[in-house]
Amino acid sequence: MQTMKPVTKPTKQRRMLYQAPDHIRHRLFAAPLSSELKASQGVKALPVRSGDTVRIMRGDHKGFEGKITDVDRKKYRIYVEGLTREKVDGTTIFVPIHPSKVMITKLNLDDKWRKEVLQRKKEVGKKAEEVVEKPTGEVVKAKEEAIEEKVTVEKKPKRRRRKAARKPAVKKAEEKAKVTKKEETPKARKKREVAEKTEGGT
Repeated sequence: MQTMKPVTKPTKQRRMLYQAPDHIRHRLFAAPLSSELKASQGVKALPVRSGDTVRIMRGDHKGFEGKITDVDRKKYRIYVEGLTREKVDGTTIFVPIHPSKVMITKLNLDDKWRKEVLQRKKEVGKKAEEVVEKPTGEVVKAKEEAIEEKVTVEKKPKRRRRKAARKPAVKKAEEKAKVTKKEETPKARKKREVAEKTEGGT
């Protein structure tokens, strides 16, 4: 099934809207159901179709109620019976309404496929409510254990690297002297001995 990816660029959003295939356009025609229909059908919204009775909720024609006569998927507009206006030349035309501005008050259930869709949506809604209202004890315990583990992990202090103990300068000098004694040449040794004698004499 093709899905529309969420995009933030307005140009891309418009392009996806204008170039959307028919099965996605159908979903974009969804309108909310009235409170009575929600209670009886157990569904919040459905795509509108001709034969449905709708009430206009926004715009100049707010409060107008009538049957849908035509659905224009190319222009994303619906036409309601009785909602017309007169042109300058005297001809009357239907006023186009966007499907998001209406509320369905009566459903057209002549189509068996639509009944099946309603039934399927109702079952999905019931399952979701059961999961939300009555979570199993095991799931709750697992969640609590996971939270406790996170807390214990967060409380653990971070390990600090041990710094090497600094040796005093005297020890370093002695070590250098030892190294130099082993590696020095006979001439260097004589010079060092002479220097030590002079230091000791003074």
